[in-house]
Amino acid sequence: MPRQFLLILTLVVGIRLAFLNQAIQGDDVNYLTAAEHAQIDPLHPTEVRYVFHGDLVDMRGHPHPPLNAWILAGLLAGLRDIKEIPYHAAYAVFSLMAAGAAFMLARRFSSQPLLATLLFVATPAFVINGNSLEADIPFLAFWMTAVALFVSAVDRKSARFLTFTALALVPAALAAYQSVLLVPVLGLYLWVKERSWRPAWLVIGVAPLTLVIWQLWERISSGALPATVLAGYFQAYGFQSLMAKLRNAGALTVHTGWLVFPLLAVFAFRKPVRLLWLSLTAAVAGFFIDANPLFWASFFIGVLVIVWCLHSLKTTPEVDARFLAGWVLIFFAGALVFFFAGSARYLLPMVAPVAMLTTRNLSSSPRWLLAGGLVQLVISLSLAIVNYQHWDGYRDFAASLAQDVENRRVWINGEWGLRYYLEARGGLPLMRNQPVRPGDMVVWSDLAYPIPFSTGGGALVPVAEREIRSSLPLCLVGLKARSGYSTASLGLRPFDICRDTLDRVHAALVVERKPVLSYLPMNAPEAGQQIVSGVYELENKQWRWMADRAVILLKAPEKPAPLELVLYIPDHAPARHVSVWVDDRLVATRNFSSTGPHTITTTPVLSTPDASVRVTIWVDRTFSVAGDQRSLGIVLNAVGFK
Repeated sequence: MPRQFLLILTLVVGIRLAFLNQAIQGDDVNYLTAAEHAQIDPLHPTEVRYVFHGDLVDMRGHPHPPLNAWILAGLLAGLRDIKEIPYHAAYAVFSLMAAGAAFMLARRFSSQPLLATLLFVATPAFVINGNSLEADIPFLAFWMTAVALFVSAVDRKSARFLTFTALALVPAALAAYQSVLLVPVLGLYLWVKERSWRPAWLVIGVAPLTLVIWQLWERISSGALPATVLAGYFQAYGFQSLMAKLRNAGALTVHTGWLVFPLLAVFAFRKPVRLLWLSLTAAVAGFFIDANPLFWASFFIGVLVIVWCLHSLKTTPEVDARFLAGWVLIFFAGALVFFFAGSARYLLPMVAPVAMLTTRNLSSSPRWLLAGGLVQLVISLSLAIVNYQHWDGYRDFAASLAQDVENRRVWINGEWGLRYYLEARGGLPLMRNQPVRPGDMVVWSDLAYPIPFSTGGGALVPVAEREIRSSLPLCLVGLKARSGYSTASLGLRPFDICRDTLDRVHAALVVERKPVLSYLPMNAPEAGQQIVSGVYELENKQWRWMADRAVILLKAPEKPAPLELVLYIPDHAPARHVSVWVDDRLVATRNFSSTGPHTITTTPVLSTPDASVRVTIWVDRTFSVAGDQRSLGIVLNAVGFK
């Protein structure tokens, strides 16, 4: 046993050493923001506002409790700076914890504990996401530790192990809301093994109790329940809409097909044969969603695993097999309810039971198990290399702009590591529809959720551009990829095979530019240079929504001319009062009693030829719709001098 255990730990250490210099990626930047705030308010690391997709949001609505922020805050306090190598070295401890707990469970539930743990370690999400600073691996570490300790406690009826279980459940709860799924998972094992042991039933409730205490503490000390703030953002961004949940379910099913190497899963879960045919029928339906074999084959295997667990839970006489199948089903059902993005990392707590069931069903074929585990590990390492190169591209591009960031104001129009590395050098996150001034620089990514912005009447002059590519024909996320590895909004494949550019990043200077049109239709090519602020992107190739205040630059007419504003008030818009200003003069004000198309025409306006005229439009009321964070006033069709 010690030799096998050391072999597993050596493998995990080797994987982590290979990626110690991994660039900041994904949501790392948000956790690091909380860690920085914790330096001044350690008890409330999430009581801070930050920019998310161009909107200022409250981090108390972040979908994770504060444990990961506290871990990063401790590292920041000790190291006095954010440094990739020591941070990732510290986070490798959680990978070792998770692998150790998986081996402990595999010795209990599998005749091939080494191979079962190899399958656990080789799964793509463990290899890839273990190189991030997100909450997933710390949560997995405490989840696995709690399950392993609880199983030992029940098997031995040990109060000592039960106490250790309770201690592990507290950080598990503070790492992720889905820790509440430990209640039915642990409850299932206790029910089938030692249902009369009352202290164990009390310990099972530690995770939800911890969350309740933390929620109440935040409510009392900061004035808001984090769960309430989170629910508000779910509604505002449409995260729990029907389409989001369907995409989430599809992606999670696909990722289930890759928890262990797919061919191993087919052989392990192919009996009884009728389940195989049922899963193939589901795969046929998946073919019409995406004909790419990476999708429908993975979908078929994911369905096969879930259907086999359902069948096994009802029919198998083996208590251990029923528990493992129940663990899979409980967490998968919970994932369908809790999550909306369908990321592969969400299913990390399901890997261990699937790996142990695979080795139980293929116990007579250890060579096939070893071969499948090694192939899966090679695929996972290849994807981790692609992931490394993608995020490293942002780090390198930000480094190439170091002098520009020092000498001018730089706005960052993007998320992920691109934003982190530019912010670390002094860049500022761009707010939605915020105008930028001549002399400013804007850096953006075609992929990392750029938002519309106004050049304030200026023009963008490109100064740098870079394509981010991978040396391998694989991708987890990309401009033309349909991979749902990180989010189902980009696709439903477990990953994708592609040689195209992963992303393009750009840097451009804003230079002053005089308006060229006196009359500006909203679909004019020049509109982007003459809209200063408060007007959103073009829709239906002819009109634009404005907020409560819109500022537009026009070329001054050669002689006094009336100003015309062509607008439309939709039925659901509450705005009824519109005022129009030219420079600092009020030139028109109208009250409308009905919706529909309207035109405001002023008396002739005096202006200086060859100068720029600033037109400001105000409306009295705005509204928002679910899933759209914009503040909407009225629709603009055209404005200008006739």
